[in-house]
Amino acid sequence: MKKIFLNTDNRLRNGWWILIFIGFIAATRLIYGPITKGIKQFGTPVEWLEPAAFIFILVSTWACTLLRKEPLSSVGFQINQRWIKEILSGTMIGIGLILAATGLIWAIGGVRFELDPVRSLGSLAYGLYVFLFVALFEETLFRGFIFQRLLDGAGVWVAQITLALLFAFGHWDNPGMEGATKFWASLDLALGALLLGLAYIRTRSLALPVGIHLGWNWAQGYLLGFGVSGTEHSGWFQPVFQGKAQWLTGGNFGPEASIFAVIVDLIFIIMLWKWKGSNRSNPNISVLELRDQVIR
Repeated sequence: MKKIFLNTDNRLRNGWWILIFIGFIAATRLIYGPITKGIKQFGTPVEWLEPAAFIFILVSTWACTLLRKEPLSSVGFQINQRWIKEILSGTMIGIGLILAATGLIWAIGGVRFELDPVRSLGSLAYGLYVFLFVALFEETLFRGFIFQRLLDGAGVWVAQITLALLFAFGHWDNPGMEGATKFWASLDLALGALLLGLAYIRTRSLALPVGIHLGWNWAQGYLLGFGVSGTEHSGWFQPVFQGKAQWLTGGNFGPEASIFAVIVDLIFIIMLWKWKGSNRSNPNISVLELRDQVIR
């Protein structure tokens, strides 16, 4: 009976920790709505609530690490100079990846770009703010405590495939998910999850995956003006589609539903796979070197 709950190190098994984490998430979801609604009733601008979802997921993560008698930094939030460098480098990598995918769409005549007449630096800055907390929330949820318990208990392949499927399924009903778009978008989202999971594995930090996630979404939406997973955004540019098939351009869902995003993700996954990483076992390898390979 004891073996059901405890591993060979006499610690609670990872599967039970995952259930405990899910329990904390369920509890915070019950209070999330009433709390945010109450804050709004005080006249708080909606924009101020962007960090709320991340704060709640962070509290659930902190509670689990506290029970495990581990610091919050153990899940990848060791905020130091290296962490800052990796999130900034990751943001540049994410921008480079989406520019590569949209550049291929443009090269085949799938889209052209016009300047948005209402563009502003304020909108670009606001987009960074919004997508920073989106990235922090989703990476803490999908590459944080659950992912790391799966890595520890079931290994890399089980963890990667499980979270890739969950990440794709989490976007299943987004706007624009229909016909061939659903297939290509789901495939790219799953590959994106594998890419981000590998970014965590190579660094043992959430900084690089958060940065890549942020850079990709921000440049896709607030810079280039595409939909981001089906959600419309006003960007610095306006994309004008040229009548090509949606599996080539991504359509209203965004370039994530394009075959070119799939190709770019596959190439970068191979690069990450070959990269030795910047974790403690490889202290002399900098993530800046990986960024430079992508930008060249």
